Amino acid sequence: MEFLSLYSDEYFMQEAYRQAQYAFEEGEIPIGAVVVCNNRIIAKAYNQTEKLNDVTAHAEMLALTAAANYLGNKYLSDCTLYVTVEPCIMCAGASYWAQLKRVVFGTAEPKRGYRKAGNLLHPKTEMASGILAAECAELMASFFARKRN
Repeated sequence: MEFLSLYSDEYFMQEAYRQAQYAFEEGEIPIGAVVVCNNRIIAKAYNQTEKLNDVTAHAEMLALTAAANYLGNKYLSDCTLYVTVEPCIMCAGASYWAQLKRVVFGTAEPKRGYRKAGNLLHPKTEMASGILAAECAELMASFFARKRN
């Protein structure tokens, strides 16, 4: 693995990727997320829909809830959400209401990603994509290949 500079998008996405690996190991769709505020990770999560028997237990939703609890504020306007896969419509909607500063994702999700429905992020939210995209896409492909076999 190459050296990742501290506080870079790649560094924080690597942390989200670690969360996705936990999901993979538990048989969950391997998506991980972290919320960063002032260059500090304040929340980490991975998909737990099977474990919690909850369709809303996406990595992003769990991370946003943990971040809001940590800050004691439902608005995360100074925070960045890093997620390994493009958020779905539900998660994009939650990020809208949280008024995130940025959303950064790894790989696109052409079937269920929020961009299929247009830009659902808050107007002040910046978006970046393609960070560790190959690694994130490969983890998803491995998961679904394993499911098919």
